Amino acid sequence: MARIPTATRESVPAAQQALFDDIVRGMGAIPQQGPGSVMIHVPQAHHWATGLNNYLRQNSSLSLKVLELAMLVTARSLDCQHIWNAHAASARQAGVPNAVVDALRDGATLPALAPDEEAVVQYGLEFFRTHRVSRGAFQAALEQFGRQGVVELALVFGNYSMLAVLINSFDTDLPPNRTERLLPIA
Repeated sequence: MARIPTATRESVPAAQQALFDDIVRGMGAIPQQGPGSVMIHVPQAHHWATGLNNYLRQNSSLSLKVLELAMLVTARSLDCQHIWNAHAASARQAGVPNAVVDALRDGATLPALAPDEEAVVQYGLEFFRTHRVSRGAFQAALEQFGRQGVVELALVFGNYSMLAVLINSFDTDLPPNRTERLLPIA
């Protein structure tokens, strides 16, 4: 159960109520789960964070497969059930092999990876384990995705880390219609 109640127009900062109205109108309702249900309490932050997310999802030079895989690496590394649930099926549909998705979820040995998959997974896992990326992992990502792509890859890891912090620290609810197995978390 979420740690704060659902936002209302009256509960957000008065100077941000018009933006709250615009966001809710655009979404069709006040978000009830996930990071949007937290960010809507501060509509201006919601606006900017959603802008970055929209850029990455719609205008990035990275393929949908690479984006979804980066989201899964982040979700698994930060034990974020909501992001995992929201993106595991999408990753499969975007071309991430089932065996890769399942191994990431279960913390199992990964099967052989395609070069783009290897670059994403190595970069992400190194960063989340050590808070740094080795020269080799950085170079592999740079060779796979170019300068713009490697910047965008880092932004995906950072953006979804921010979302995971919101989700995990505010204990947001999972959607009732989830389709993916939960992450095994100790």
